[in-house]
Amino acid sequence: MQRRKFISAALAGSATLATALAAPARAQGTAAKTPFELPEQFKPQYVKIKKEYAPGQILIVPQTHFLYHVVEPGKAVRYGVGVGRAGLAFHGTATIDVKKEWPTWRPTQEMIEREPRTYARFADSDYVQPGGPGNPLGARALYLFQNGVNTYYAIHGTTQPSSIGRSVSNGCIRMLNSHVIHLYDRVPVGTTVTVL
Repeated sequence: MQRRKFISAALAGSATLATALAAPARAQGTAAKTPFELPEQFKPQYVKIKKEYAPGQILIVPQTHFLYHVVEPGKAVRYGVGVGRAGLAFHGTATIDVKKEWPTWRPTQEMIEREPRTYARFADSDYVQPGGPGNPLGARALYLFQNGVNTYYAIHGTTQPSSIGRSVSNGCIRMLNSHVIHLYDRVPVGTTVTVL
């Protein structure tokens, strides 16, 4: 699906939303401890969307690194996201069955096997990283389920703001913490998420 067919144009209210969330778009980079400025196209903004998409629905287009939360017929809030690298991305339709603030985290066994050096502290242990500012899932997590079964994919915050707009995750959808909080507060359990 091409972006120009998906969205027709930005709406007049986009400057207001971008301004409201602009300050948090400046995140502290974790590696070099230098300020990170989110590219303009990945800042939240109101956009037009085809009216066939129901209000409340979330659409994710990994190729363009955008998440759309449909807020009314023909109108959505678009956020920039980081997505799964080749071969690790989720595609299809799911529902948000669990929401957590400052979630705990443990990599899957597949992640530990794929990157043993990165996840060495989790190997041969039951360690679960507590929620908090240093947790890779960030401030909020929206867990994706299919037919009541956890897919082990989620929409969540990140400690790596520079990953927004890139395909680098183990499959989850990453957002800046301020943006995932904004989304979290607006979507209930049961929300439909479609990853194209």
